[in-house]
Amino acid sequence: MLDLPEAITACLFDLDGVLTQTAKVHAEAWKQMFDEHLRCRADRSGEPFREFRLPEDYEQYVDGKPRRDGVMSFLRSRGIELALGAPEDPPDAETIYGLGTRKNDLVLELIGKEGVEPYAGSVRFAQRALEQGLRRAVVSSSTNCQDVLIAAGIEHLFEVRIDGLAAEREHLAGKPAPDTFLAGARALHAEPAHAAVFEDALAGVEAGRSGHFGWVVGVDRTGHAEALREHGADVVVQDLDELLERKT
Repeated sequence: MLDLPEAITACLFDLDGVLTQTAKVHAEAWKQMFDEHLRCRADRSGEPFREFRLPEDYEQYVDGKPRRDGVMSFLRSRGIELALGAPEDPPDAETIYGLGTRKNDLVLELIGKEGVEPYAGSVRFAQRALEQGLRRAVVSSSTNCQDVLIAAGIEHLFEVRIDGLAAEREHLAGKPAPDTFLAGARALHAEPAHAAVFEDALAGVEAGRSGHFGWVVGVDRTGHAEALREHGADVVVQDLDELLERKT
């Protein structure tokens, strides 16, 4: 049995850091991109270089958010204003979209070198949810969501995918707004009160709470359990298979 509230009929899973071990890849790519940009600005202005800090800046400003929002959020924290640009901006463009493109290119390079590993406990949980007839969706801000699921060998476990591409197509606000999770619940024909959200990002936990979902599970991979609770998690686990073992 799964250790879920009885009213839960659907599960909405974040991707990076919940299902797959790609959150650290994203963090590394964000750091490399921002450090390059910040170093160039420091060289031009003569001001001291202040690096992008892991995990603090990653967790506070970019984790779980769409790329554009993450770029804007972090730069705003440093008092930096850049032109928005356009989605087709190249990775060397000094615009919000340009920096986002550069970060995405770095992620794809890292995934190509290192591959994608799923979290075994999360795979066991999703497999058990499938066997017990619970509805299942992946809700991620990543535009590479499908490729990552395929690379990890777990695409078959999920009925619905609400990713960055779907958010752009349907004009859905990114996390911490609940819009993408609400879209996932609709696609599964589940009321929010009957759906559980599984998230490792503070922005994602906030989205689950503000969307009034039936249960919000914080997944603590980096030692920020208390912050997950403060942002709205009903329960915090280190891996999803903890929700299998409690009733076994």
